[in-house]
Amino acid sequence: MMDESRAHLYDVLQSGCAIKEFISNKTLESYRSDELLRSAVERKFEIMGEAINRIKRDEPSLLLQIRHHRDIISFRNILVHGYDTIDDRIVWGVIEEDLDDLVEDVEQLLEQEK
Repeated sequence: MMDESRAHLYDVLQSGCAIKEFISNKTLESYRSDELLRSAVERKFEIMGEAINRIKRDEPSLLLQIRHHRDIISFRNILVHGYDTIDDRIVWGVIEEDLDDLVEDVEQLLEQEK
């Protein structure tokens, strides 16, 4: 694995863990009412999507081991370019349904390289 790809994977992992920490003991309602929390979560998702997009350019074979990598990049694009149409329920759903899988996949990739 290239050093750049490893760095991008660490960015994904750090961002995913940060989101999990940010939303600990939160509900969708508290998420919706907290602009700072929403901004922080969305920013971390943007970082994850961009990091995966960079891996796609540099070392695309790694993405075969990351579930839903295309969806992650698409989600990042929606957050960045469709900022005025973001549905908080969708973001919350991604957190609840997909974030743990992404973190797990990235941890496994990084563990393989030790």
